[in-house]
Amino acid sequence: MLKLSIIKRRDPRDITSPEKFYLTTISQGSSNLKQLAEKISYQSTLTPGDCYNVLSALEKNVIDELQQGRIVRLGELGTFRVSVSSEGKMTDEELNASAIKKARILFRPSVELSKMLKSLHFQRERVRNV
Repeated sequence: MLKLSIIKRRDPRDITSPEKFYLTTISQGSSNLKQLAEKISYQSTLTPGDCYNVLSALEKNVIDELQQGRIVRLGELGTFRVSVSSEGKMTDEELNASAIKKARILFRPSVELSKMLKSLHFQRERVRNV
């Protein structure tokens, strides 16, 4: 169950606008690779160390594949790829790497991960002023 907080704030794009109430999720903590490795080890015959090594290798290889310009599909999680934003030029001869304004990682959730979002349950908690 995801807990929700209610915050009261102005639209940051229009500071003259009246304050409104918005819903936001309340984080219930975080998990790191070591904790995930421990959980996975309880669900398999692998040791926590083995699981950690596999997750670390996955992390390194995903980064390497993205650096090579490949799309990385991680099963039921989704797809990662690199994208860039560039300046527009009048001719294609003017374009080179210096025209790139920003590079970013794009993530597209899988169908299964998207379905999970539709099945979430929420619980309202409290009001915060921001």
